[in-house]
Amino acid sequence: MSWKEDEIESKALGNLCFFAQNDNTGLYSHLTGVPKALLPGTGGKKILDFWWETVNVRQLFTEVYLVTNADKYKHYERWATANDFPVENIVNDGSTTLKDQLGAVADLELVIRSRKLDDDVVVIAGDMLCADQNFDIAQVIRFFRSKPGELIIYYQLEESERSSSRGIVEVCPETHRITHFLEKPEEGRTASRLASVVFYCVRRDRLSYMSDFLSLQTRATERTFGLFWEWLINEKQLDVFGMKLPTGFQLIGQVGLSDYTKWLTHYSTKKQDNPAQPITCRSYARVGLMGNPSDGFNGKTIAMTISNFWAEVTLGESQTLALVPHPLNDPTEFGSLQDLFCISRREGYLGGLRLLQATCKKFYQFCSKRGIALTKQNFTLKYDTNIPRAIVSATLKCLMEFYNITDNDLPKPIRANFILSVETDELFITAGLQDRVVQWIILPVGFVLSGNYASMDMSDLPPFWLAYLSDPSDSGRIHSNIRQRWLSGASSSPTACVWLDWTRLAQLMDQNFELRRSIYTDDCLGPGNLRMVQLARQFGSAVKLPGSGGAVVGLCLDQVRLVEMRQAFQEAGCVFCVISPFIPSASSVGGLH
Repeated sequence: MSWKEDEIESKALGNLCFFAQNDNTGLYSHLTGVPKALLPGTGGKKILDFWWETVNVRQLFTEVYLVTNADKYKHYERWATANDFPVENIVNDGSTTLKDQLGAVADLELVIRSRKLDDDVVVIAGDMLCADQNFDIAQVIRFFRSKPGELIIYYQLEESERSSSRGIVEVCPETHRITHFLEKPEEGRTASRLASVVFYCVRRDRLSYMSDFLSLQTRATERTFGLFWEWLINEKQLDVFGMKLPTGFQLIGQVGLSDYTKWLTHYSTKKQDNPAQPITCRSYARVGLMGNPSDGFNGKTIAMTISNFWAEVTLGESQTLALVPHPLNDPTEFGSLQDLFCISRREGYLGGLRLLQATCKKFYQFCSKRGIALTKQNFTLKYDTNIPRAIVSATLKCLMEFYNITDNDLPKPIRANFILSVETDELFITAGLQDRVVQWIILPVGFVLSGNYASMDMSDLPPFWLAYLSDPSDSGRIHSNIRQRWLSGASSSPTACVWLDWTRLAQLMDQNFELRRSIYTDDCLGPGNLRMVQLARQFGSAVKLPGSGGAVVGLCLDQVRLVEMRQAFQEAGCVFCVISPFIPSASSVGGLH
């Protein structure tokens, strides 16, 4: 498939004489008469330089055309000779004043007609200021090719922007189809804050609709892309899809000097405020206090994250994308062959790098399918952990913050499923959903995600404790063939308890273990797990398995006996710690959390 791309210069305010006449500082006098697309953008480049670099990809586009008016043609001719742009591809629409301008849609139709184009076309405004000048246009093209219709790029309006100043789209989150297009709607007409930008993909068999639209509009002011899409979507009801770019846009052709300088400063400052500040995120371990958190049998459970065990991932922008091996978890050098043998026997062959890589791969795949075009920024990822599985969750947090992915783009319930799919689909790790739910659903709100979820009051907790085997050979055997038995008709009783009634909770924890023991049998639970349970009960503590094995969690309401029990576990060769619950706040979205 061949491609063409057109860049349309907006002429709504004429040239920079408008700016110069309103410039009391004299800072812009040297730009008098310069077209807006050739104004300085962020990073010292002209605005059009950025777009030319973005679309100058031979594998995607066979030709690139630039449309201008007769008044500014020489400016673009000079720019073309200095930037290796084919001068013969500059299309002059012949207009010299606002009165004889053709209108944006007519300019595009002129290129299609005069150059006899019969291919899919990408249209971008050459005077559009972009907050992040490094997004991946190839991702846009791939998404367009996957959809049976046109494509409109949109972004989330910033708080200071009014929806009445832009074309607003309403998008179906499942199909990505644009259900409604409103050109500069009055405030309150729509709740959507998704703004269309002059960045479109049009299929070759739909190009004729432009001629139909132009025949209905006699004035240039009515021949705008906003009104064209409003007509095509709302009236003709053709399939048009949307793709989100997580960055801001402004058409310089629609603003004056003060707005241009304000937005240029805003975008430059946003880049400079955090030019290379690393992003560090943590995810914490989960313990199941009631129920079997990951059994998938539709039972009830209470679980919480604890700050004792965590995975921390740090992401920093870099020239190339790099995943840094952990010195302990990803060893590549050994003291001897015996050293390699002992480490491999105890810790296996696979460290944390595969978790980083799988998360990045799945994240890109998810955003592409979800209609989110990412920037082409590279980064370096490194991690530290004392619980490897949480690396996926922490990495996802970093990626979302780095690429400005919001809760609307990737809702919390979907994140839990995303993390699970990284482990099960990409790495074939046997895993359950509960860890990811507890790590991500951090607010006191119920979500429906294969069930109902809500946060509990975590204040004034009694002393929960955790103990685990220093060499947990029993871990991983717990599930046995129970899943098959359950599918064949066996079932376990639902668990119910009263949170904050700690005596009752302790009783239910013991009952929960005995129920599980009766279902799974002692052989399946393993002698190490059973010894830890028996030891805890000698000190009157409630005890159960917090997950699939290798550890036990308990509730001891007697502080004196808790100290004695800790000593007994340590003497038995186990690791013992009092649980420190991790209580996230509503603001724990980015940074170290």
